[in-house]
Amino acid sequence: MAENAGAEKKSPKQSFWKGLKAEYSKIVWPDKDTVTKQTIVVLAVSLVLGVLIGVLDMIFKFGINLII
Repeated sequence: MAENAGAEKKSPKQSFWKGLKAEYSKIVWPDKDTVTKQTIVVLAVSLVLGVLIGVLDMIFKFGINLII
């Protein structure tokens, strides 16, 4: 009975690794050009949002200081 329990535990691990390998082989990796374009877009959007937040912060500080 103890031998059967050990054999049952090994089977799910093996099928897990086989499944993982099968799923990993389905991954479609982007080419270098796509990664470069997406990286530039992310950096540009981050920069624009950072500037926008900074400008809004200065406007709010000026407004609060004007009220106080």
